[in-house]
Amino acid sequence: MEIAWIGTGIMGAPMARRLLGGGHRVRVFNRSADKARALAPDGAIIVADAAACVAGSEVVFIMVPDTPDVEATVAKIEPALKTGQLVVDMSTISPMAERAIASRLKPAGVDYLDAPVSGGDVGARDGTLAIMVGGEASAFERARPLFDLLGRRVTHMGASGAGQMTKLANQIAVALALEAAAEAIKFAEAGGLDASRVVEAIGAGAAASWQLSNLGPKIIAGDYRPGFFIKLIRKDLRLVVEAARESGLALPGLSLMASMFNAAAVLGHDLDGTQAVAAALDRLADVK
Repeated sequence: MEIAWIGTGIMGAPMARRLLGGGHRVRVFNRSADKARALAPDGAIIVADAAACVAGSEVVFIMVPDTPDVEATVAKIEPALKTGQLVVDMSTISPMAERAIASRLKPAGVDYLDAPVSGGDVGARDGTLAIMVGGEASAFERARPLFDLLGRRVTHMGASGAGQMTKLANQIAVALALEAAAEAIKFAEAGGLDASRVVEAIGAGAAASWQLSNLGPKIIAGDYRPGFFIKLIRKDLRLVVEAARESGLALPGLSLMASMFNAAAVLGHDLDGTQAVAAALDRLADVK
């Protein structure tokens, strides 16, 4: 297929490589041109602007950081979109914004899916992401062969915005599981235990989680290299807080984790991986 890919950051680049590896012809654009050019050895066609990227493509993928970025990208490419094209936003943004974009593109005969992902940079590289999709079923089926190159579990969640709502629910569970892993490790170390052996032992039982098994060893090693930035989980939790407020929900665990990640950012970890929340825990847990 002829594919346009906009956004080649820590997640977008390996996802675009998966499509190239699947035999598709992929044009890529990124605001920082060097990040796009890094895909040239994989066979990507590098273009100078977003509108040129989408011209002649069957499917357009967007993978950028936040709601304003998606809105700005759609505004740039909209004049170049043609009837029959499919736009797939794989960013994590506001569900309300996704519904508005889908409604705006529909009269022009352009299908739109919101399809955020979970699984971090490892999942992006390995094609094992969880993909949660909102939009019309016919558009979902059209994109399904491409999704299958990117993810292990691909689920159509309902109408436009449903993918984003599912991703926000995912981020609540992710954040709280990560805090649980960090606190368990902190407790084990304070008790004189080998934290690595603790993670191995409890990771085989009811305490098992992706956060514990994948990020637990990094917390123990003090390895804060990013698979997913603190600044991005902060953005995601801001979206969750906004959506919860709209629904009239009070979610105490969510409030705690928003504060914990904000504290990590204040300590200088905004561009570190989410496991750097352990640095904020270190400051709090050691207060006598």
